[in-house]
Amino acid sequence: MDKFSPIVSEFETEEEAAAYDRWFRAKVEAARADPRPPVPHDEAMARIRRNLEKLRSQH
Repeated sequence: MDKFSPIVSEFETEEEAAAYDRWFRAKVEAARADPRPPVPHDEAMARIRRNLEKLRSQH
């Protein structure tokens, strides 16, 4: 179990880096395989803004 330098990597070990890489690649593949139509950028940002505003109003 080799230690990574925190200056070079956010992971402490190669195993952590490899596990994150597997997780990330699986997420990307799942997103690419999603049959739903893509959401245009402007609509995605509008949804995010609405959600943020809703959260702000709750606090």
